Amino acid sequence: MTRDLSKYEGIIPAFYACYDEAGEISPEAVRNLTQYFMDKGVKGLYVNGSSGECIYLSVADRKLVLEEVMKVAKGKLTIIAHVACNNTKESVELAKHAEELGVDAIAAIPPIYFRLPEYAIANYWNAMSEAAPNTDFVIYNIPQLSGTTLTLPLYAKMRENPRVIGVKNSSMPVQDIQQFVAEGGEDYIVFNGPDEQFISGRVMGAKAGIGGTYGAMPDLFLKLDELVKEDKLKEAKDLQYAVNSIIYKLVSGHGNMYGMIKEVLRLNEDLDIGSVRLPLEPLAAEDLAIAKEAAEMIQAARAKFLG
Repeated sequence: MTRDLSKYEGIIPAFYACYDEAGEISPEAVRNLTQYFMDKGVKGLYVNGSSGECIYLSVADRKLVLEEVMKVAKGKLTIIAHVACNNTKESVELAKHAEELGVDAIAAIPPIYFRLPEYAIANYWNAMSEAAPNTDFVIYNIPQLSGTTLTLPLYAKMRENPRVIGVKNSSMPVQDIQQFVAEGGEDYIVFNGPDEQFISGRVMGAKAGIGGTYGAMPDLFLKLDELVKEDKLKEAKDLQYAVNSIIYKLVSGHGNMYGMIKEVLRLNEDLDIGSVRLPLEPLAAEDLAIAKEAAEMIQAARAKFLG
């Protein structure tokens, strides 16, 4: 089996939840954020994942977000819709909805809270995939948050499903990427998850990146990807260090990182997509100065590395 996975290769920002002043999903802000990403030239979007605050959104919220994204992006960006809920019934409902909208792939974390045997996790993922029989499926491995690690035997079991195309790997050990690449070969794709080790993941075999901080600085990650492709690893390392310093600044406030990123987007891009949903902490007054510093660091990195 040889399949063309090129539509997934590149920079795929994780989409942010967009709220109005009442804290509800704002369709207009969703469309504006989608257009922003299109204008920046990214490969695609990963919708309703961790950065999209998925575990704090209702099924109706998540459907609305994806519908509004697709109004702008369909046929123009590769769209991966994260559809996992903490029960199979709602996950299947979101998988069917995503396929009806014409997404390129669906993705899912394992079920959280209860520790399930691997055959139950496989059944959970395959139920979603069966509900979207014409759509690719991506496994999302993020053990530090989900509490479940994608083992090589479980990955082998999932590859019996012909719709499975690979792994979004957000575990911190970069050798995990090497293992998944070696196990899957050329017919499967691995997405680098931890933004702070983007170039490490790419060098170890990841063909693409999906990241939660890409949205604050997509052009810098596009440049990182370009430098890796051109084997300019010294320049890539320097830019990765600059990007990491920005990330450390984004997580240094009292409020949640996604609230900080949304403020940075307001400052640098004149893009208002609201705050975050409780229990995520919104920005405190003292965070505004930190967000301004982060915004200025992004501008400085753009001037230095993008010309």
